[in-house]
Amino acid sequence: MTIQKHDLHHEFPEFNNEIHHLKMNDNHFARLFTEYHKTDQEVHRIEQGVENTSDEYIEKRKKQRLKLKDELFVMLKKVKLPA
Repeated sequence: MTIQKHDLHHEFPEFNNEIHHLKMNDNHFARLFTEYHKTDQEVHRIEQGVENTSDEYIEKRKKQRLKLKDELFVMLKKVKLPA
């Protein structure tokens, strides 16, 4: 089974510049980005079998990752970078 990458640069490649800009200039975005990254890494390790946990726990973490991704996406869509 191939494990898909879910980091923001793979999820939203069209927003690479916006991701960078917000990480550097928006503390709230940077905090959510870090939380998303940590959650994604944890889910990835569990899916690879590096860590063992209950199905309930992994589903909870996946839902948290999705919630964070949705929040970050809303923020990314609002960014207007100079041309």
